[in-house]
Amino acid sequence: LCLAAAAAALLVGGPLTVLAVTDGGGGHAAHRPPAYASGTSEETAFRHIAEKITATDATTHVTATIALEPKAWGTHTVLELKNVKGPLTCSLVAVGKNGTRETVATWSVPPGGYGIPGGAQDGHDSARYPLYVHGGAAFARDRIDHFDVETLTGRRLVEVDA
Repeated sequence: LCLAAAAAALLVGGPLTVLAVTDGGGGHAAHRPPAYASGTSEETAFRHIAEKITATDATTHVTATIALEPKAWGTHTVLELKNVKGPLTCSLVAVGKNGTRETVATWSVPPGGYGIPGGAQDGHDSARYPLYVHGGAAFARDRIDHFDVETLTGRRLVEVDA
């Protein structure tokens, strides 16, 4: 009985341990650079959501496209961000028609940036790819007035009317 329990523990726990040790669980290991600014699941979700809204700020030249999908719990979003240079720490904020603000997602921008035409000046090819970030707001889709992409210090990079 003890041997059967040990064998069952190895069958279940062994593969999970291997995934954790080799970072097969989907994390970003330092030794493995991503092919895109984010994992492909975000980009795939972005491409499959029908409703998209886009804006480019005339001053910062940052372009944000937000894919929106109504859910029973609120609104699912996937942000595609281009032409943003770092280093920055940013957030996507949904602003309701009543002025209420909800943070949808936060992320950091490395010095090379994301979605830079021709790639970064520092030679990192990954900077030419856009950033894709999943998020969600408790607001129903029809209650959202606009989205702000801003730094955590409050500087607006781009506003996207909803």
